[in-house]
Parts: sequence; structure tokens; C-alpha cells
Amino acid sequence: MKAVDRIMAATFILCWLRFFSSVDCQLDDRFYEKTCPQVEKTIANSVNNSLLLQPRLAAGLIRLHFHDCFVNGCDASILLDTTPSGEAVEKTSRANGFSSKTLECVDQVKADVERECPGVVSCADVLAYAAREAVIQDGLPHYPVKGGRRDGVSSSAKKVPGNLPSPSDSVETMAEMFTRKGLSVKDLVALSGAHSIGHTHCIHLHKRLYNYSTTQAQDPSMDLAHSLSLKSSCPKPGALSKEVTDELMVPLEPSTPLRLDTVYYTQLLNGKGVLQSDQALTNDPTTRGIVERFAQNPSQWAAGFTDAMIRLGKVDVLTGLEGEIRRNCRAVN
Repeated sequence: MKAVDRIMAATFILCWLRFFSSVDCQLDDRFYEKTCPQVEKTIANSVNNSLLLQPRLAAGLIRLHFHDCFVNGCDASILLDTTPSGEAVEKTSRANGFSSKTLECVDQVKADVERECPGVVSCADVLAYAAREAVIQDGLPHYPVKGGRRDGVSSSAKKVPGNLPSPSDSVETMAEMFTRKGLSVKDLVALSGAHSIGHTHCIHLHKRLYNYSTTQAQDPSMDLAHSLSLKSSCPKPGALSKEVTDELMVPLEPSTPLRLDTVYYTQLLNGKGVLQSDQALTNDPTTRGIVERFAQNPSQWAAGFTDAMIRLGKVDVLTGLEGEIRRNCRAVN
């Protein structure tokens, strides 16, 4: 074997051993060093300006990045309004009910980047950087985000079912989903902490509050006072018109709804989780211990959350000559 071949082989093996894939060798924390050196600062300024006016956008930006990566990989396919195939795109799925304000925030961030570096920075990287800034603004430490993701040219609502956790999923179902993405059970519990901010529609709570099983109207794991509070905000189906009911929302963690913190885990241990899938984390022995550790040690959770966000941003990415760099995140070039 020639010397150059041995070097190339060694480099490949090193990359494979490091992260079990070549993804980390293709993403680079200095990817835009020469082509758009101020990109992270530009995105930080743009996101921060939006959050000053609408703090609740932080939850949407984090969720948008997560939903993008779990369906078809971190390729910004969640942002597409249409594709050449003409089929329904991811964002039309009921599981992807993002506010127009969140999507407009991403449009603004991309526009700010395009003014500085036209045709250079992918929408997938914009999402990853924007989510990081949302995390920082809501109380957690800075973490590194590597660049080099490329944008997908397809998006299908048909791929959403089975790839995103639902509000009623069991730990087993969610863990299997995370495993398929190369993430661990600890990552599942850590990233669930994003529910310490944001809101959910009451429609996701109706079964848990009013029609839990054939023998019990309400989930027995719920704290009684907590359930009464939720019922006051989310009336029984039929009490109001469907149009009104569909718009009703409640905070996922009402004590500190604009701050990423471990109050979420403490609330779960007290039977005060809002979503059934969240409360399941304390009911399942596989995850309860992790919930208890995070509740007792905020710094351990912060480290676990940011580490999981780093791994999330590497899920099934397009790199090199794959995909494209969209100029408009809502449409392929």
C-alpha cells in the first residue's frame, strides 16, 4: 500500500472510530471561516432581536430544529412550502403545527445571512445556529455548532408519522425512535427538558383529562390540583365550538415558562407533567432515575441537554455535494 493510501485509510478509520460515521469529519466548526466568517454573530443578532420582541419564539426555534432533524435528517426540509413533486410537505402534517411567527423569524435570519453572504450558508445550518441561540437566550450555556449541512430538495408529510414523538407515546416507543436516530435514552430525557418552555394545544390533553381508559376518565398519575387547573383551561370537548377548542393552549411548564430549567423535572416527579409522554418519563423505571438526577442537579442536565443538541444536529445530515444551498428556505432553487 502506498504511503498516501495508508494516510487516507488511517484518516477514514479515525473518523469512523470517533463518531461511528463520517458525518463529524464533514461538518466543521470552522466551515464558514473564509466564506462567511461573521455568520454565527449575524444569526445570533438576528435571533436575539426577534426574541426581544417575542420571547416565546425560543421554544418554536428549538422545536423546529428537532422536528427537522427527526424527519429526513437535519436538511431544512421542514421549511419547504412546496417541492417539485407537488406532494404535501412536512410542515402540513398535524404534528408540525408551527406558528407563522416562528417561520417568519427563520425567514428573517436567512435574509440577514443572505445579505452578508449570498448563496453560502444553508438553511439547515441556519436552523442549527438559530436553535443554539434560542437555548442560550433562555438560560443555558453556549455550545459549539459545526457547519456544513446541506439543504434537502424533497419534503413529504407522509414521512412524519412514526418519526416524531406524539403527546401520548410510551417511553418504549420514544426510546426506539431516538435509537433509530443514533440518540440515547439519556438524550431522550435531556431533550424532553425543552418542554420547560413553550405551549401545547389543549387537544393533546383531552384524552388524558377526560377519556383516559375504559375504566378511568382521567390519567391516575396526575396530581389532582394540577388536573383541575388544566381542565379549567382546557374544557371538555364539546363544551365550546371546535374553532375555539382548536386554538386553546396551555404552557408546558407554567412556573418558569420562558426559562430552560429543571423545574420541569421536579414537576414531573410531583405528578404535574402536562403531556402524557412527559409524565411517562417518571412512570417508567428506564427513565425515572435520569429524571431524578436531572431534577437534583441542574448543571448535569444543562450539560446533558447541550450535548444532546450537538448530537441532534448531526442526524442524517447532507454534506459535500449532496442537496443544495437554498437562497429561499421555503423553496428549492
